[in-house]
Amino acid sequence: MAELMRFDNDEEGTQRLPRNVEAEATFLGALLIDNRVAEDVQIKLRPEHFYEPLHGRIYEQALKLLDRNMVVTPVTLKPYFEHDEVMKELGGPSYLAKLTGDGAGLIGARDFADQIYDLALLRELVSVGRTLVDSALDTSEAVDPKTQIEEAETALYRVSEGEAQEGGVKSFLAASTEALNNVERAFNSGGKVSGITTGLTDLNAKMGGLHKSDLLILAGRPGMGKTSLATNVAFNAANRFRQDMQDGIAPEDSLGARTAFFSLEMSADQLATRILSEQAEISSEKLRMGSISRDQMHRLALASRELQDLPLYIDDTPGLTIAALRTRARRLQRRSGINLIVVDYLQLLQGSGRAQDNRVNEISEISRGLKTLAKELNCPVLALSQLSRAVESREDKRPQLSDLRESGSIEQDADIVMFIYRDEYYHLAVKPDDPDEHSTEEQKAKYLAWETDHQSKVGKATVIVAKNRQGSTGNIALSFQSEFTKFGDLAYSDAPEDY
Repeated sequence: MAELMRFDNDEEGTQRLPRNVEAEATFLGALLIDNRVAEDVQIKLRPEHFYEPLHGRIYEQALKLLDRNMVVTPVTLKPYFEHDEVMKELGGPSYLAKLTGDGAGLIGARDFADQIYDLALLRELVSVGRTLVDSALDTSEAVDPKTQIEEAETALYRVSEGEAQEGGVKSFLAASTEALNNVERAFNSGGKVSGITTGLTDLNAKMGGLHKSDLLILAGRPGMGKTSLATNVAFNAANRFRQDMQDGIAPEDSLGARTAFFSLEMSADQLATRILSEQAEISSEKLRMGSISRDQMHRLALASRELQDLPLYIDDTPGLTIAALRTRARRLQRRSGINLIVVDYLQLLQGSGRAQDNRVNEISEISRGLKTLAKELNCPVLALSQLSRAVESREDKRPQLSDLRESGSIEQDADIVMFIYRDEYYHLAVKPDDPDEHSTEEQKAKYLAWETDHQSKVGKATVIVAKNRQGSTGNIALSFQSEFTKFGDLAYSDAPEDY
């Protein structure tokens, strides 16, 4: 078609951008002949993907007519292009009829659409590349290579996900369909889980699992078991995904998740030791000391072999900024398809540096960044958080939302806030002296009363759900085996008093 030559000429001296205007014209011709072509491609292909703006306008108007249940032909499109200046140069609306000339595009319309989309991504990639080069060559301002690298990876991620071309607007039909799918997942799981499983029945029942785009905060004072519980949840989700894949369940139907664990406090091998200790049921202290039997060593090797394909990815890089963490998370999702992120812990992340003189503002930036990451990657983010020392000064040591350290924005940004509390930990601090032959009856009775009370608290923990944007708050009783750093379900008859 001679008219297409007009579209394909660049200005003299400029480099040719990736495009195929012949494919665009052929695809539009197929669409005008058979409107059903749009049913297969309109979710992916957008008007801005066309190199020639006129072709993009034709496609956009065709979609509008289809949305009104009208038939799209050169005749029905003609009134919308009678005054189009570019089309006038091509002979007017008769150009629409020329598009349907041979009908060659009907055979491979989807392939043409895919090529138009792919070439649009390549053009966006060229644009990103040029911006990166210009930015790297510009030394007029303070040079920060790490920031430029992070911005480059962010831009590349958007191109890879098609975000540079597609908007974030969803129709109610799309949103309600996704909501219905979540309800169906919960129904199929016995009414307990619609998101990713935590591996803990009562915690799943309270929250329905871990949901896409949610920011969950797990907070507690040192010694309560925050990292242990987060490690248990990360392992349970990854192991469930591994088992579901072995059982032939489709990834989108699995209640598990490929999990990324960002450990800013512990090393990767320390986390792996905890998981192996839990699975082999060998004291983590004995593992660190190496004081284990040959049988225990065999159990440890067996557990390690069974878990070698566990989809759990540990990043133990210290001192990450929130921008660097988001970059690494995007990269992991692109390469490994992660759909659950755990961060241990929030206060060890660093902000952009713009608010380094104000820790409250920096924590606010970090919590907003984690919530943005959850929405951007469409996966739950479980972030651990320290609590202020105000807990220790109260008679009742149970944490409250006001104890969240350094910033109320953590509570504001989070969809769910949970506290981990073990009464056993604090009860040990008020242990009376062991009685001996010189002790009075009163001292012996006091110790016996403490010991009896302590036995009811040993091996028990409480998760306090203090905020739940999508459901109810309340307490969940869990068991805790400190020697294996393992949390588990607890029968309600064994629950701690006033849990």
